[in-house]
Amino acid sequence: MKDTINTVQSVDRTIGILELLSIHQEGIGLTELSQKMELHKSTAHRLLLTLIVHGFVHQNEQTQRYHLTLKMYELGTRVVDGLDLRRSARPYLEKLRDLTNEVVHLVIPDGTDIVYIDKMESDNNIRMHSRIGARSPLYSTSAGKAMLAFMPESKVKEIWDNSTIIQRTPNTVTEYNDLLKVLEKVRNDGYALDEEENEPGIRCIGAPVFTYNGDVVGAVSISGPTLRVTHETIETFKTHILKYSILISREMGYHN
Repeated sequence: MKDTINTVQSVDRTIGILELLSIHQEGIGLTELSQKMELHKSTAHRLLLTLIVHGFVHQNEQTQRYHLTLKMYELGTRVVDGLDLRRSARPYLEKLRDLTNEVVHLVIPDGTDIVYIDKMESDNNIRMHSRIGARSPLYSTSAGKAMLAFMPESKVKEIWDNSTIIQRTPNTVTEYNDLLKVLEKVRNDGYALDEEENEPGIRCIGAPVFTYNGDVVGAVSISGPTLRVTHETIETFKTHILKYSILISREMGYHN
C-alpha cells in the first residue's frame, strides 16, 4: 500500500513505534527502539513524547523503558462494543458453549483474515490459545471458509491473491481450485470444517452469519482438540451451529 499511496512519514513512524512496542511487553529503551526503527534518537524521542502526551505510551521512571498503555485496547474495545453483531450474538454464543462444552468464537472478516471479536471459553482443561483481537487466515479456518463460501467469487479471488498462502499443516489447502471445491461443499452443507488445517491437533466447525440484505457479516465457530472434537462429535455440533448461526443472523435482520 505504501508503494502506491503518499503516506505521512511521521504518522508511518508513529504507527511503527506502536507496533514495535506491542511486541515488547517488557518495554524497550530509546537506543534500542531508535535502532530497530532506523531513526535518529532525537526523532524517536519526539515521537515517543507525543505518544506519551496522548496517553498511548508510558515511560517507566526506574528503567527508562517505554511501554504501551491500555489506550489502544480502550479504542479497540469501543469499536468492538459498537458492533451490533457482538451484542446480538453473545447470548447464542453462551448457549453454544454450554451445549458443546468447547470454545466458541465469533469472528468478522478483515482483509485476508478473520478477526476474533468474541470468545466463550469452556471449562475443559485443554483450552484454545485464541484471544479477542487475534487474527487467522480466511482460507485455512472453518470460520473463514464459512464466510468465503458466501462471498462473490471475485471477492474470494481477490482475498486469495492478496493472502500469503502457507502450508500451515499437511491438510492446508494451498491451491485456489481446491479451495473453490471446498467452498462449493460449504455452500451445500451450510457449514465449514477445519480438519487440522490451521493448527495441528485442532478441529473446528464454522457457520456464517448474514445481515438483513443477505451479505455475510461474520461467522461462529466451535473449536477443540481432535481427541475431544471427533468426527462423531462434529455430527452433533453441526446441528447446534447451524441453528444458532441462523438465530444470530435473524437478530441482524436476516430472513431466509
